[in-house]
Amino acid sequence: MNGIGWLSALWAVPIVGAAVVIVLPGKQIARYLALVVSLGVLAIALVLAVRFDPGGPQFQFVEDRQWIPSFGTGYLLGVDGIALALVVLTAVLVPLLLVAGWNDGGAQGGADETRFGTRSTQSYLALTLAVEGMVLISLVALDVLLFYVFFEAMLIPMYFLIGGFGGANRSAAAVKFLLYNLFGGLIMLAAVIGLYVVTADPLGGTFDFRAIAGAASRGELGASPAVLNALFLGFMFAFAVKAPLWPFHRWLPDSAVEATPATAVLMMAVVDKVGTFGMLRYCLQLFPDASMTFRPLVITLAVIGIVYGAIVAIGQTDVMRLIAYTSISHFGFIILGIFVMTSQGQSGSTLYMVNHGISTAALFLIAGFLVSRRGSRLIADFGGVQKVAPVLAGTFLIAGLATLSLPGLAPFISEFLVLIGTFTRYPAMAVFAVTALVLSAIYILWAYQRMMTGPVKEGNERLRDLVPRELAVVAPLIALLLVLGIYPKPALDVINPAVDHTLRTIHQQDPVPTAEGAAR
Repeated sequence: MNGIGWLSALWAVPIVGAAVVIVLPGKQIARYLALVVSLGVLAIALVLAVRFDPGGPQFQFVEDRQWIPSFGTGYLLGVDGIALALVVLTAVLVPLLLVAGWNDGGAQGGADETRFGTRSTQSYLALTLAVEGMVLISLVALDVLLFYVFFEAMLIPMYFLIGGFGGANRSAAAVKFLLYNLFGGLIMLAAVIGLYVVTADPLGGTFDFRAIAGAASRGELGASPAVLNALFLGFMFAFAVKAPLWPFHRWLPDSAVEATPATAVLMMAVVDKVGTFGMLRYCLQLFPDASMTFRPLVITLAVIGIVYGAIVAIGQTDVMRLIAYTSISHFGFIILGIFVMTSQGQSGSTLYMVNHGISTAALFLIAGFLVSRRGSRLIADFGGVQKVAPVLAGTFLIAGLATLSLPGLAPFISEFLVLIGTFTRYPAMAVFAVTALVLSAIYILWAYQRMMTGPVKEGNERLRDLVPRELAVVAPLIALLLVLGIYPKPALDVINPAVDHTLRTIHQQDPVPTAEGAAR
């Protein structure tokens, strides 16, 4: 299948679509064209998923063309099971986000149109498609420099999406988002250059991920452990900010609250996954020994993030900020599963990236629909919503139960796998992480009780239920939560071989149960 160009089409279609959408004269035609483009990307992603062979080579649909030969870098693309899962997630979510944000982009005038002029809708749609294209090429890039370029480039359209559309404090939130992530990216740039220098002797200087990972696995890079540790930290810092890992999370709540709901979901469910994906692909496989050295530290920070995010979520009075803090807790689970370095943990983490994207999209968008009706994000301003908008309340409950990992809904199996994988190697850390299950039940059920049950509070009497356009967004997300909760096998069949290859590359095996443990 080499040379067909499926992966080039995957990221080029939304980028070209963004360029076309921004010059269109009418807002309505721009909306429909952006939706068609995103559906085209989804079609390509489904072709990749159908044609992908889980038992075949690790990287498939490979495209290898010259880019800057003198620097040892090329236009090198390929997809494995881990990347494919995130490609499909991205392709599924973006059309739904475009429909959810159909009237975003300053369609009704105001500050957004002041900033972007009369073409604010076209700008909003083009920026969303640009983010999609940059995320997709980051997921399929097999050249470290190519990955870095788009890892950083996606910050630009995200900055304008956050700062140009949304709440009153969106400008400050956008600057905070950009400064945190740019600083992380600059540290990573130094590490990327250092990696090239390290490969000069054994590989002649290259950015080819496959060649570097192979040399690292064989112990042929030739650099001292101190140098490799420093390079690992450079990559890890950038990914920890993007993910985000506690204590590098401070930019996320403000950005999520001040952006439009659709943009916030794009950030938390799509863009931030590039950070955890980078940890699994680049940190572990390029620096296996350094990953082992810093594994206890990263696991400790992940567990702190799990508990911290859940506790802080309980105390929130703003429903959107509450959901944002739940994501910090969930990212802790994802990072924990990656660094325990067991097959259950890493498979669970990859599946968790997918399931978190779906559940967060559902909960955040439904909450956004409710906030837009009431004109307030304060939990105290709601009450009795289930009596006036039963479908909205019911779907909010399902999405909330998915967020707390109720059995039968998609996040349960991924969280269960992470905890099982953690317990086999770090039982104490698994016990601390389990406390988040109780805490998540508190923040979700308490929020539902205050917002949806009881007498109808003044100002909520005329809240509309979900309209057909909103149902078209919510229904597929709820369906995916149910399907993946009951039957996750198709996703795991694609993910597991890639995880096994990662563990072989870093020379890790699942712990073998002892006779004493079996006797107990």
